[in-house]
Amino acid sequence: MTRHVAVVGAGIGGLAAALDLASRGVRVTVLEREALPGGKLRQQEVDGARIDAGPTVFTMRWVLDELFDAAGTSLADHLTLRPAEVLARHAWTDGSRLDLFADRRRSEDAIAAFAGPGEARRFGDFCDRAQRIWTALEHTFVRNTQTNPAGLVRRAGIGGFRGINEISPYATLWSTLSKQFKDPRLRQLFGRYATYCGSSPFLSPATLMLIAHVEQRGVWLVDGGMRRIPEALAAVARTKGAEIRYRAEVEDVLVDRRRATGLRLADGEVVEADAIVFNADTASLAAGHFGAAAARAVPPLQSGERSLSAVTWAIHGEVSGFPLSHHTVFFSSDYPAEFRQIFQHRCLPGEPTTYICAQDRGAQADAPAPHGPERLLCLVNAPPRGDIKGFEGTEIEQCEKTTFGLLARCGLTIGRMTATPVRTTPAEFNRLFPATGGALYGRASHGWRATFQRPGARSKIPGLYLAGGSVHPGPGVPMATLSGRTAARILLGDLVSRRR
Repeated sequence: MTRHVAVVGAGIGGLAAALDLASRGVRVTVLEREALPGGKLRQQEVDGARIDAGPTVFTMRWVLDELFDAAGTSLADHLTLRPAEVLARHAWTDGSRLDLFADRRRSEDAIAAFAGPGEARRFGDFCDRAQRIWTALEHTFVRNTQTNPAGLVRRAGIGGFRGINEISPYATLWSTLSKQFKDPRLRQLFGRYATYCGSSPFLSPATLMLIAHVEQRGVWLVDGGMRRIPEALAAVARTKGAEIRYRAEVEDVLVDRRRATGLRLADGEVVEADAIVFNADTASLAAGHFGAAAARAVPPLQSGERSLSAVTWAIHGEVSGFPLSHHTVFFSSDYPAEFRQIFQHRCLPGEPTTYICAQDRGAQADAPAPHGPERLLCLVNAPPRGDIKGFEGTEIEQCEKTTFGLLARCGLTIGRMTATPVRTTPAEFNRLFPATGGALYGRASHGWRATFQRPGARSKIPGLYLAGGSVHPGPGVPMATLSGRTAARILLGDLVSRRR
């Protein structure tokens, strides 16, 4: 097969599509405006230290295993992964702490000591239900190319209907957790799973409980940092013949006779193609950032439908007073108020729950702290209004003060820093990912319809296919990888059909 496919963007979805297509003999050209691959899998440099500043949690390893296997190689040949013993450490201002482990029995024992044996039993029931939800949706929805609810039920069949009925699309995650757990800290902990797809636990469906099962199947640390994933994908794609061009900014998707025919770059160069895989946030496509003709490819996303943005600090400094794990969450004292402020009042929360990725910490429960300064990414959730009205300097400064005040009340002190932290706000995220307002996960998963409203791999313009975290099956490294593979599979089928 000698057809030519152009891929817009060297994010995970675009690279996965490029690798699958090149492995099948398609001539592939990837066009990336930055100097390196990765998209949202980015790094920031602080005094020479490279700090992961995008996704930091790697789950569903099997997705990449399957991708590399299909290319005739092995994931283990290109990346060194270590399973995390502690999935995450959690802390509250009252001094309480709870570790969740990859070993479910250890988590049950930890919860029993933390909140009593009754809550440990309820946690076991919660995990069983999360597994049933995942089983019901893995092949009928997550891996499937179709995104409509009627098709989901039809694909499940009579035998799978009970599982589909159990996914609880009409109940919110928070209401379900309130029935499941008596301890409000556990509701808060598992409610945080909604933020994994940029949503509020008070507005998103209980279906998101499945994330508990996904984590139980393994969280992995990547030697060299998360940036090694797109670097490995790009390297293997090149061995299969894909051309990857950096500093090549796409300005327009060319449409002729209502079909996508190529791309125009910012320097005026035209790249003709038989098909295009668009691996950028679909909001930028709908907003006309890639030409008026291509804007009709997807429906526009209203600002109120956007997922969470964030304020982050990349820090290289010394830590004391609290035993950080690789992933540590410090919870606010009023979770409902936090999400009301973000999604209703569109302001920064008065006391934000804070996540820290301590990138030099090991994967074991008793891993020692590194000597001297260490690399930290500190993140709080924020409303996606970076293109509407940026936050005033005083608002950001107050957010920073309350964030680090919360950490101090939990016992964590970040001492001597080698340089000023690099701060990123929703306005900066909007500059990196235009037309999003800084939203990092595409559409928020609020209400049972939201997940089905994400665009699928086929756009409304023939020859233009979609990949990335803003399309089905959703955000995150493994889901974006699946989106790219889905786009490649559908595209290949369409190319074969056109030749007949």
